[in-house]
Amino acid sequence: MTAPNDIIPVILSGGSGTRLWPLSRETFPKQFWPLVGQNTMLAATALRATGAGFAPPVVVCNESHRFLVAEQLRDANIAAPRILLEPVGRNSAPAVATAALLAEEAAPGSVLWIMPADSAIADEAALQTALRHAVAGARAGRIVTFGMQPTAPETGFGYIEAGAELPGLPGVHGVARFVEKPDAATADAFLAGGKHLWNSGQFIATAATLIAELERYAPDVLEAARAALGAAQRDLDFVRLDSAHFTRCPSISIDYAVMERTTMAAVVPASLGWSDVGSWDALWQIAQKDAAGNYSQGPVHLVGAKNCYVRSEGMLAGVVGLEDAVLVVTDDAVLAMHRSASQDVKKLVEQLKAQGLKQATEHRRMYRPWGHYEGLIQGTRFQVKKITVTPGGKLSLQKHFHRAEHWVVVNGTAIVQRDDESIMVRENESVYLPLGCVHRMENPGKIPLTLIEVQVGSYTGEDDIVRIEDTYGRA
Repeated sequence: MTAPNDIIPVILSGGSGTRLWPLSRETFPKQFWPLVGQNTMLAATALRATGAGFAPPVVVCNESHRFLVAEQLRDANIAAPRILLEPVGRNSAPAVATAALLAEEAAPGSVLWIMPADSAIADEAALQTALRHAVAGARAGRIVTFGMQPTAPETGFGYIEAGAELPGLPGVHGVARFVEKPDAATADAFLAGGKHLWNSGQFIATAATLIAELERYAPDVLEAARAALGAAQRDLDFVRLDSAHFTRCPSISIDYAVMERTTMAAVVPASLGWSDVGSWDALWQIAQKDAAGNYSQGPVHLVGAKNCYVRSEGMLAGVVGLEDAVLVVTDDAVLAMHRSASQDVKKLVEQLKAQGLKQATEHRRMYRPWGHYEGLIQGTRFQVKKITVTPGGKLSLQKHFHRAEHWVVVNGTAIVQRDDESIMVRENESVYLPLGCVHRMENPGKIPLTLIEVQVGSYTGEDDIVRIEDTYGRA
């Protein structure tokens, strides 16, 4: 039996989900979107590991996503999470190493269930059965992964060749070998042979086993992770890993660093209705479709379409006579392609980045710890934004060298500090902030504060902000 609350979920939330552009972008990647069901991918992942037997989760994420992670976990009623902040991305091995060190420090002997934040699982009951087998394997000193039963000759996944069932561990098999993403002919042979499983990217092991195997096979990763954690700053739910030490970590996956080298690898074959949600075609595969094989979301109208995935985030989208197509519409970008080209979206994003287009990485709506803002109009020497501040939210005390601002409140009440003044601005009232004045705004009310900001000046970029004081610890 598993002791109460000694399974620690470790959620890796560092991906950018490039193949799901234009919805998923670096500033707001796919794990923060409700792609399957009502919950965001991050929230759905965290909710799988709640209840008896589970400790509060550890989430490893990019420092720039910290408030998004905290807010989405809070909205999902996930209590007391610990959020490990990576100053730079270094792939999964350093993330696993720091999480294992943190867990062993806080709860020696604990079992870690390590999983990406952006996978979908349809059969939760089968998941819990597989997890029981995996935990037993972990307690026997194994590093166990879930091997998903293939349903198609997929070339986008790594594979695991399962060995014999391990003595005394029902449902847990040895690993004969790990296989890189195969070509189509090899994938066909794997599917027909029945010995190969999709590599799910989930791992179950004790923290002590992971630390020992990292010490054996990737000591440089473990050393840098230990130093970064030892010099970390801790505030609220956040553990800010030391940048200088963490940057020294090699960028390497846990698969390459440990799993493909250790003698302690094991696999639990499972059929969970799993998807890595790695492309628009993958989303179409698991979506609930109409009689013509179409999935649509948002203001979408279809005529004579078959086997299409169509999603609009606001603008009316019409599709006539297309088959096997993907159409995704956001407020500043549109993607249209054949479903078979889903893996090539990454090439498009790389092209957009090379041309310096901000749509490659940013949405018009940008999230901040106090709420969000959305660009409405931008022209020569002016910009208009819509700003929403959550109840109790407070912008930084700041000034600008190149622009003046005019704030018009359209909903709620604002308290505005302007140099030595404190001004209450109500609905349908405004305040002017001349160039160079020191100012800040907060929402003292119980409903969201919405205002229109008009910027006028020689430069209206986001980097024209001198922060003097910030509630959220931003520089």
